[in-house]
Amino acid sequence: MDAAGEELADRVRALLTVDTEIEEKRMFGTRAFLLDGHILVGARKGGVLLVRVDDEHGASLLTRAGVATAVMGPRTMGSGWLDVSPAALLTDDDLAFWLDVARGDADHPG
Repeated sequence: MDAAGEELADRVRALLTVDTEIEEKRMFGTRAFLLDGHILVGARKGGVLLVRVDDEHGASLLTRAGVATAVMGPRTMGSGWLDVSPAALLTDDDLAFWLDVARGDADHPG
């Protein structure tokens, strides 16, 4: 992973330290943060945040600036996997919003 991805992983780690249930693993070139064995978010190359959401909210979240359906290798993932660009993660509040989305704690746009 590159420096931007490592920096994002550090930011995610800092915001998730209060949650002792989070496990961190390297998976598919991503620094993944897991809850109950399932990917919650991942820090990717270029400082892109991979976010796992339920399919129901994925489509509405795609309307936000800097959000796209995740692509892994040649495969475009389903609406439950989002890539959030570094431009949408400028502040810790921005990042915290996406961590809450992944945990199902945030209000989703309708």
